[in-house]
Amino acid sequence: MNGEFFMERNAAEALGKFRTWTLCRSPEETEAAAARIAALLPPEATLALHGELGAGKTTFVRGLARAFGVAQPITSPSYNIYAIYEGRSRQLVHMDAYRLPSPEAAEALMLEEFMRSPRCWVVEWPEKIAGALPADALHFDFEIVSAGTHRFRLRE
Repeated sequence: MNGEFFMERNAAEALGKFRTWTLCRSPEETEAAAARIAALLPPEATLALHGELGAGKTTFVRGLARAFGVAQPITSPSYNIYAIYEGRSRQLVHMDAYRLPSPEAAEALMLEEFMRSPRCWVVEWPEKIAGALPADALHFDFEIVSAGTHRFRLRE
């Protein structure tokens, strides 16, 4: 068996465990769960984060960033629309698509001109630009359970 295929299959199986809800009782738990996911992602990954305001999406991105070796503070790029971070192990492109009117508006940003491999493109509010996302994007749902407690899962 090809070693690369075996590693990809094991990563896919491990990622599949996140198809059930992961409960996070603190920002630190959310960041730690995101770091576990970061270790399983292929070199070119797109993550679509669905959920209401305050559901833990940006905290999740902060966990990914730390796992990739990004040292800068991570905040929601609501007004800038996107931020690009260079980590030790990969580039992180964090987009907040809430204010984009269409997939064409996302494409007009020409992000692909700035992305380099390996990279992880993370999109908050992906429903606004669904047509611009690659078919292999991983979609995650985020929910508020109670004050300070959130949960997320990888969609089927």
